[in-house]
Amino acid sequence: MDESSSRERRSWRYPFAVTTDAAARRFQLRRMQPRDPAQPHRTASTLELFFDLVFVVAVSIASAELHHALGHADFLHGITSYAMVFFAIWWAWMNFTWFATSFDTDDWLYRVTTFVQMGGVLVFAAGIPQAFTEGDFTVPVLGYIVMRVAMVAQWLRASRSAGPLRSATRRYAFGIAAVQVLWILFLLIPTGPWQLAAFVLCALIEIGVPVFAEYRTQTPWHPHHITERYGLFTLIVLGESLLASANAIIDALDEVETLGPLIAISVLTLVVTASLWWIYFWPPHHRAITTFRRSLRYGYSHYFVFAAAAAFSAGIEVEIDVLTGVSHLSNVVASFTVTIPIAVFLIGIWWIAIRENADRVVNTVVPLGAVLVLLDPVLPIPVTLTALILVGIVAVLAVRPPVAPTLIDEP
Repeated sequence: MDESSSRERRSWRYPFAVTTDAAARRFQLRRMQPRDPAQPHRTASTLELFFDLVFVVAVSIASAELHHALGHADFLHGITSYAMVFFAIWWAWMNFTWFATSFDTDDWLYRVTTFVQMGGVLVFAAGIPQAFTEGDFTVPVLGYIVMRVAMVAQWLRASRSAGPLRSATRRYAFGIAAVQVLWILFLLIPTGPWQLAAFVLCALIEIGVPVFAEYRTQTPWHPHHITERYGLFTLIVLGESLLASANAIIDALDEVETLGPLIAISVLTLVVTASLWWIYFWPPHHRAITTFRRSLRYGYSHYFVFAAAAAFSAGIEVEIDVLTGVSHLSNVVASFTVTIPIAVFLIGIWWIAIRENADRVVNTVVPLGAVLVLLDPVLPIPVTLTALILVGIVAVLAVRPPVAPTLIDEP
């Protein structure tokens, strides 16, 4: 057993029960007991993968709306709306993911409740265009409440057989339910600065629920399972970026006189996306969630990584709009719509998982690369400098493997 596995096992300070086929059943239901955080060969289930695919719909629509806003130079409203919408996408996905790592039973009721959440995602996605164009969040909030009420039902079910975790599960249920009342009140606030302020307040209360629920006793999480789930969602978001970029390039084929610039953008987009994949999966992510505090940092900071990865495709589409004359943004401004998300992605993943597993060279190269990609607008060919910088980072990572973390875990 390696050192990291030993540390993971030592971090649990309460008894847990393993869900097995021999667990007591009623109406063909399994007791929703805490899962073993050291269970061998724990991987993402097919239900979890199916769940992720529904979120791709919401991510795709949010990215498309961001593209339209940026292409029309509506930067403040577009970025603000995107940040608000993506918060709901990320938070609903993350809450289900952490609940599943602790209490997944995969019986029929668990599946049906998950399907209800998926229905809420589709309702939420249907309302994203209105949220961007009119500031009307009615449909997104209704879809979000459907998702969250389903999670309340899951936590209440878990509380019946959670043993020493019963109080934590009930605090989750109470906290989530209480915030949904605030979201309903949020709909009464007219569009404008007060709406944004109310959203920030509700969002802060939402992200405070896990702290409130687990401040005494923590629910178990499987380090390899949870980080696999984050990695899979990152793959899906990067894949969606490639798809959106490819569709934009295909649509632009009839709008340009020569194919050279489009070919260059398509090649460079693939190079950048592949580099982001390489950089993200370079460190051993399971080392980043060895304590409750570190797991909060890991989970919450991923908001910026996911949002930046999804915004990357919007930037590529803006670049193509400028190339074809659809958008009248300057080349410099259009380039920033690509480089800023990439810089955020690099800084985010460096902060979350790379810096504690890297030597001095890597910890210099990655943050420096995040800064240097912002110089991309100085070149006439979009994304060129960014691609070269990312390839340089990948080259460094390829010859310098991760090192054992030297930082002491927080309690």
